[in-house]
Amino acid sequence: MPARRPPPDRFLHERELIARGILRFAGVDEAGRGPLAGPVVAAAVILPMEWIVGTMPAEFLDLNDSKQLSEPARDEFHRLLTTTPGIEFAVAESSAEIIDAINILQATHRAMNEALMALRPVPGHALVDGNRVPSLRREHTPLVQGDGRSYSIAAASVLAKVTRDRWMKSAHQRWPEYGFDQHKGYGTPAHLEAVARHGPCPIHRRSFAPIRRLDPELFPG
Repeated sequence: MPARRPPPDRFLHERELIARGILRFAGVDEAGRGPLAGPVVAAAVILPMEWIVGTMPAEFLDLNDSKQLSEPARDEFHRLLTTTPGIEFAVAESSAEIIDAINILQATHRAMNEALMALRPVPGHALVDGNRVPSLRREHTPLVQGDGRSYSIAAASVLAKVTRDRWMKSAHQRWPEYGFDQHKGYGTPAHLEAVARHGPCPIHRRSFAPIRRLDPELFPG
């Protein structure tokens, strides 16, 4: 029987920063770049230094990329992350209106900046999921698939995802005909059918191709 591989060290990148003398840094991630409706949400999280250089509490060991967690697990980690002393966090969003005005990439980077800059004092460095963010107002280390490689980014991933999902569930109460509580704004067949039947509502991203095609008068040409 082959030997079991050891679990990944999800504080490796955090300790590399500490070795460079960088002692205050945050994990940053976003949720909601792909949906046709609702905001894009970003979160920034600073985990306690004693966890990074010492022992991670047992209840946090399974913290991971939010997409790899069940909804109940995400909700529980959200509760832990927002109530455990010593954890610092901030969440920011860019609305559908902002996304339409400046495009989804710039709107995502704007939300990341706002979340990071809301921490006090502002961290000097960030670990960011994905590619480099040229407009980020702090030095940062981009990590592709970072939400599965860094506990700090995973924490931000969970806060961003749960915050956005709850936002969309709230939107469902106002516009139940679209089923936002089920698909969270993503372009499922049921969602596209609802938009074709009812037209877009105020939280739809008019600049996204499926919505543009269904309502071409909004974006002629």
